[in-house]
Amino acid sequence: MTSPAGNLFVVAAPSGAGKTSLTRALLQLEPAIRLSVSYTTRPPRPGEIDGVDYHFVTPERFDALKNASELLEHAYVHGNWYATSGTWLQREVEAGQDVLLEIDWQGAAQVRKLVPDSVQIFILPPSLASLRERLLRRGQDDADIIERRLEAAREEMSHCGEFDYVIINQDFASAVEDLRAIVRASRLRGAQQRSRHRRLLEQLT
Repeated sequence: MTSPAGNLFVVAAPSGAGKTSLTRALLQLEPAIRLSVSYTTRPPRPGEIDGVDYHFVTPERFDALKNASELLEHAYVHGNWYATSGTWLQREVEAGQDVLLEIDWQGAAQVRKLVPDSVQIFILPPSLASLRERLLRRGQDDADIIERRLEAAREEMSHCGEFDYVIINQDFASAVEDLRAIVRASRLRGAQQRSRHRRLLEQLT
């Protein structure tokens, strides 16, 4: 699978680093980007909406999607499965649509192999202490789960060097601008410009 016209932005981060807040802010500033809604076998959290935040499915439905080769990537994270629809994603990107994926580092590694020109971005917290504080402030998990998430975060963050860009989310507004700068610069890459402005470039060159 390639992305000859649209950009595929892949954003990964440990739990609590602010990935979802940053991507939501980006989508407000760049409404032309379409967010890919992932599948997951975990239950919805308070306020989450099926089909908006995730496609919430049973493990049996997830296995059926995987066996039908519908999934671009899938990963087992914190006791639940997560995945991206490959069919939908390929159709959107080939049509020139910019798409954003929020996934973990394992899924990002799978996408990197299948879509080498995807733009891969990793979000880091400014410190482990701030990461712990953010997880506590969310109030969604008990202390044991938070400690397990912090342990997993250390492993996840060790993979940040595999990504094209790394943003440290110390100041939220600055991190949003950094993310937007990556998006805008990526749209000017030669491959995308040749695809989107083929006739103009044929006339000029």
